[in-house]
Amino acid sequence: MAVKDVVGRYGEDLVEAHLRAAGWSVLDRNWRCRAGELDLVARDGEELVAVEVKTRRSQRYGSPAEAVTAVKLARLRRLLALWLAEHDEHARAVRVDVVCVVLPRTGAPRLEHLVGVTP
Repeated sequence: MAVKDVVGRYGEDLVEAHLRAAGWSVLDRNWRCRAGELDLVARDGEELVAVEVKTRRSQRYGSPAEAVTAVKLARLRRLLALWLAEHDEHARAVRVDVVCVVLPRTGAPRLEHLVGVTP
C-alpha cells in the first residue's frame, strides 16, 4: 500500500472515530460505484451526510479543503443520491461535509469539520 493510501486510511479512521464520539451513526465507509467513491456516509440526527475526508501531512500546498472543488462537490452529491437509491435510508435532509485532517510531524492530528459545504 502506498504511503498516500496509508495516510488517507488513517485520516478516515480518525474522522470516523470523531463522528462516532459526536454521536453520529456511520452507515457506510468507502462506498464505491462506477461514478466514484464516498469516503463516509453518516447520519447526523435526521440528516444524511456524505463526508469527504481530506488528509495531508502538512499545509505546505494549502489547506486540504482547497482540494474540494465545485466539480468534486457536485460529484459527491450525485454519489449520495446513488447511495440513497441503493439503501433503505430516509432522511429529512442531505448534505455534504468536508473534514480536513492535518498530520503534523509532531503533536496531535488537527481536524477541521466543515458542515454543509456548497460551491
